[in-house]
Amino acid sequence: MKLGRTAIFGATSAIAQAVARRLARPGAHLHLVARDPAKLEAVRADLAARGASVTTAVADLDDLARHAALVDEAWSACGGLDAALIAQGTLPDQAACERDFELTHRQWITNFVAPASLAARLADRFEAAGAGTLAAISSVAGDRGRRSNYVYGTAKGALSTFLAGLRLRLKDKGARVVTVKPGFVDTPMTAAFPKGALWASPDQVAAGIVAAMERGAGEVYLPWFWWPVMFILRHLPEAIFARLRI
Repeated sequence: MKLGRTAIFGATSAIAQAVARRLARPGAHLHLVARDPAKLEAVRADLAARGASVTTAVADLDDLARHAALVDEAWSACGGLDAALIAQGTLPDQAACERDFELTHRQWITNFVAPASLAARLADRFEAAGAGTLAAISSVAGDRGRRSNYVYGTAKGALSTFLAGLRLRLKDKGARVVTVKPGFVDTPMTAAFPKGALWASPDQVAAGIVAAMERGAGEVYLPWFWWPVMFILRHLPEAIFARLRI
């Protein structure tokens, strides 16, 4: 399935931009939603130069009250949607969250509640249309709680579970739901982290996202080797897992 009319929520993130560049071509219509108007305009101009028709909306996606209108605007701007990608998310400071539960709560809004709210509204649209692909970026961090990032992992684990339920709900309705689980990605969000062999570029992950959306994959680990890695980590007994200090 070619992704001709696609909405991207959280469109100025590094991964979302890489996905958009891969989708930008003459005849494609991209609708971009992001918070920073200057960054959004720069992304729009780049994609338009590649031949795509591009529309935009400025919004803070943590504002749940705007979600219904944002989905309606995306649908109207493109004359219907073939696909949507939800790329909303931030990587919180685990230690800061441990000291301040209000910060933890805000991170859960950003990384789970807001993406789930958008996914629910988009799912309703795709179900009514009897077609379409909904993808959202979760994380391998949601597969098992780890001491180093359990606040982030909790949100992403909840999002993965929510998407799995949506996938089953829409299974016989003509629409598809794709859960994207990247591992370590070299983006501005992870600039302070030391990099190694397990790290991927945004474009590598974007290539996998586009391929998964086009074939309607249910769940995809990116790069592929994270599937066996996380299979092992998920099934380690707690006593052994605790010794890993990760």
